[in-house]
Amino acid sequence: MTSTKKKHKARRGKATSLRKRLRARSERPRLSVFRSLTNISVQVIDDLEGKTLASASSLEKDVRGAIEGMNKTDVAKKVGTLLGERAKKAGVSKVSFDRGTYKYHGRVKALADGAREAGLEF
Repeated sequence: MTSTKKKHKARRGKATSLRKRLRARSERPRLSVFRSLTNISVQVIDDLEGKTLASASSLEKDVRGAIEGMNKTDVAKKVGTLLGERAKKAGVSKVSFDRGTYKYHGRVKALADGAREAGLEF
């Protein structure tokens, strides 16, 4: 197995382990983050029913116009704020934060701060 494959497998294992712990601990919906090199997406997922309650992404048409010229950290904060507003409309106020394999740093932290400012409780 190549080094890259081992790294990818280890990363998937960490993410799976984290999700298991989050599901077992709480009745709250899970706020799941996906971060690519250029974009960021986030969803509030009810694992008991297997449904997405709210979502936001930097790829949405209405968001793209508003983020023109911003750096990636500011974009993440804006996406977090948008998700917080949408989650409030869906009746969600408390969530479990699932950062996946990403460190709680930079864009992931900015997204969480934006969601908190919009009224979500972690």
